Amino acid sequence: MINVLCAGTNCYISEDAPNVLRVIGRSVVNMKVVMAPIEMIAWFDIPGTPRPIRFRHDGNVVKVEMIKRISEEKLAGNRTKIYECQSEIHGQMRVFELKYELNTCKWFLWKI
Repeated sequence: MINVLCAGTNCYISEDAPNVLRVIGRSVVNMKVVMAPIEMIAWFDIPGTPRPIRFRHDGNVVKVEMIKRISEEKLAGNRTKIYECQSEIHGQMRVFELKYELNTCKWFLWKI
């Protein structure tokens, strides 16, 4: 049995735990890739960085309560910003990732 300390928390996860993705150096989260386009309300700071406020997906409106991390990637020449966020969805605190394509100005629910 292997015990792994989750990054930024004091909890351990063992190798025998079912349905858990183990990642060393990041939070341990089991997320499904959705990559669905969403309607987003966001504000932009002075340098032009977008900050998501709330979005609509499948008729449900989700308020972005906390942005945990912002990173940027470049895939096939297409620059995107990735937002790791946390919100209460259907009564549970859920972690999800949003993608913003800088060239097309489109938002996607990437993982939930």
